[in-house]
Parts: sequence; structure tokens; C-alpha cells
Amino acid sequence: MQINDLKRKTKNKRSIKVGRGGTRGKTSGRGTKGQLARSGRKLRPELRDIIKKLPKLRGRGKNSNLSIQTKPLVVNLSDIETHFNDGDKVSPSTLAAKGVVKHYKGRNEAIKVLAKGEITKKVTISGCTISASAKAAIEKAGGSVK
Repeated sequence: MQINDLKRKTKNKRSIKVGRGGTRGKTSGRGTKGQLARSGRKLRPELRDIIKKLPKLRGRGKNSNLSIQTKPLVVNLSDIETHFNDGDKVSPSTLAAKGVVKHYKGRNEAIKVLAKGEITKKVTISGCTISASAKAAIEKAGGSVK
């Protein structure tokens, strides 16, 4: 072992610098005036500003209780009675052609037949959902449901 191989057991204790050269004198490492130099400084987190600028795309907001499913267009038996003849076929396309329902942007919407009104004509209904009482009324009149 030589003298140049010797190492201290503990490091030298550095003296704390005071004044312009140190970190704990004059401005105490805070630079000069401004919000960052004041005591009790609070900076608004930068990430919060970024989050607040993002559009609110999460969740459904105040409409969370509304159904996602689209509601079907309602056609009553009285509408079928006035617009169709005996033996006609009733479907979403024929209902649109006769002007009973209007299609939004050319799409065939879901249609539901309800039992409001009377029906005496024999018609064949296909491609529509039908209430139980409407189905019974159509079959009583001699029509059919597919």
C-alpha cells in the first residue's frame, strides 16, 4: 500500500457559502423578484391547463339517463286503414311511398305498428314490429303479419 492509495473514511465537510456566491445568501437561490421569488408561491400546474383545454369527450354528461337506442316511427292502424287498399302489402318502403312516414336522409327507419284506430281491410304487414293488440286486430280483420 502506498500513500496515494489511501482514502478518507469520511468526506470533507464543505463550508456553507453565504452572500453572492452561495445558495443561501441574498436571494437564497430564488433569483430576483417575481412570483417565483415570493414566499408561499403557488404555481398553477401546467398539466391542469392542458387538461382544461381538451374537449369533454368522456361520458354522456347530463344525457346519461337517455336511451342510446333510436325510437321507432309509430304507425297506427287508422293510418293503414286510410292509406292502403284491401289485399295490399305494408312494409317500411310502401309506408314511405304512400307518405305515411318520412325517412330521414333516405334511411329506412324502424317502424312500429300500434293498435290505435280500427282496421277492416285485409293487409299483409312485413318488416315492422307490431304490438300484440295491433296483431290481434289485423288477424281478426283477415290480414296477416310476417
